[in-house]
Amino acid sequence: MDVTVEDISSTKKKLHIEVPREEVAKELDTAYEHLRKNAQIKGYRQGKIPRSVLERKFQKDVHADVTQTLVQNTLFDAIKEHDLPILGTPEIDPSELAPDQPFTYRATVEIKPELAEVDFKAMTLKKTDYQADTDEIDNQVEMLKKHLAEYHPIQEERAAVDGDYVVIDYEGFKDGQPFEALQKTESHTLKIGQASMSEDFDQALIGLAPGETKEFFIHFPQDYHNVTLAGQDITFQVTLKEIREEVLPEANDEMAKKLGNFKDMSELREEIRKNLQQGYDKRADQELQEQIFENLLTENFEIPEILIQHEIDNIIQDAEQQFAQNSLSMEQLGLTRDKMAEQYRDLAEKQVRRHLLLNKIVEQEGLEVTDEELENEFARFSEKTGQPVETIKTYYKQNPENLDGFKHAILEKKAIDLIINHASMETVKPEENSENTDKNADTDA
Repeated sequence: MDVTVEDISSTKKKLHIEVPREEVAKELDTAYEHLRKNAQIKGYRQGKIPRSVLERKFQKDVHADVTQTLVQNTLFDAIKEHDLPILGTPEIDPSELAPDQPFTYRATVEIKPELAEVDFKAMTLKKTDYQADTDEIDNQVEMLKKHLAEYHPIQEERAAVDGDYVVIDYEGFKDGQPFEALQKTESHTLKIGQASMSEDFDQALIGLAPGETKEFFIHFPQDYHNVTLAGQDITFQVTLKEIREEVLPEANDEMAKKLGNFKDMSELREEIRKNLQQGYDKRADQELQEQIFENLLTENFEIPEILIQHEIDNIIQDAEQQFAQNSLSMEQLGLTRDKMAEQYRDLAEKQVRRHLLLNKIVEQEGLEVTDEELENEFARFSEKTGQPVETIKTYYKQNPENLDGFKHAILEKKAIDLIINHASMETVKPEENSENTDKNADTDA
């Protein structure tokens, strides 16, 4: 076998592979002999059919099968011979198979880029010391009061105004006929001004008094979030049954008990503080990582397209899961995979560069995942998801390829921790960090 490698780019190679005619003849002989034993042709006994007859009748299929066999038998030997760290599946471009000639084909492969050793041990980083304050806790308490709000009929006799909570019966019609997506709905509660249906719908309710019925026309724009209604002209019949006011509970120990296993308001506020602080700590860590990668990504290097596409697929998959959790789909939001792929390509490239740099640090520093570290991560994952540790272990035992990904995430975290441990760290207040950010922005401009 003769193999030459053509450099298309630093991450893409084209292999020109030639298989000797002796190997071609051998595989053809094997294929026709197998066919002779199994083929059935009228006028010939099974196993006694002349090869010339088989060639005349089955040559196209045999040549296709032998071509595939020759590629399978030689491709990965050729890749191994040239020590190519390939990614994904090679793209094969075969020539026509001729019985008395060598067989040639081309295989285009993408390979993992070779990075120079990463110098990460002299960074200067700033970590923002975010702290949850009393005002934020008060705001959270006010939001929780909304969850326990009661809605009572107003005492005064008046028409609905912006900001009111109203109870309505409604039905939608198109061309005089009931519209299936807006079939008759009774005792529906909404807040005027929140545009849960549309701003025009809310405006049409203003001025209605309890017991009054109104008919009005609404045009839904083409980009309306519900594709069933997008672009539709609908006539509504609405009866306003009641106007209600929001009554919030007092922020006291009784409210805390209603919200969960809290003995009093001070315990609830402490839980709120902890949750806010966890979010702030996560934010500080994310900002720290951004600084790390700004320091690391000082040199541009070519990255394989296959890794970018894989990262785009992951981003879109995550987005689809988020949509599904909110009972939405890409179609309802007017999105397509192509649109999202274009939108998130820059982010995907950035993520791939980060992964490659962290991988390089893992390799050059010889980082490994110990059994103890793996057990600890299983425990953290169990706490986060609420699944038993043994269930998680069983899943990864049955899906070893996913376990490799799980371990890889641990290694990347170890690489980041290693960078932070070697860095010169300065802790700053949020205001100070904001000033520095503004100065940097002015300098960049």
